[in-house]
Amino acid sequence: MATPKPRVKVPKTASAGEVIVLKTLISHDMESGQRKDKEGKVIPRQIINKFSCEFNGQPVFSCDLDPAISANPYFEFTAKVTESGTFKFTWVDDNGSTYSDEQKIDVK
Repeated sequence: MATPKPRVKVPKTASAGEVIVLKTLISHDMESGQRKDKEGKVIPRQIINKFSCEFNGQPVFSCDLDPAISANPYFEFTAKVTESGTFKFTWVDDNGSTYSDEQKIDVK
């Protein structure tokens, strides 16, 4: 599996009190643990199992994921911004690896 690559889309600017749309995608194979290899051995489960988003250290959105989620999980959600700051996005997979991205927004 290639190293998972997170991609995030956050508006660069917003008005105070505006509700913005945040979009995230991470490239990840999301092996469910239910398939077998050519020798008939079960391929171990390896999925992104947690996702979270914070704004200036405060939680905005989080979820736990199950094996039924597709490869390359995509999330789209909204947040109301009242001040400039930084969104931090974090994905955690079964082996404990953490992938993250940060995006700043300027609120006027």
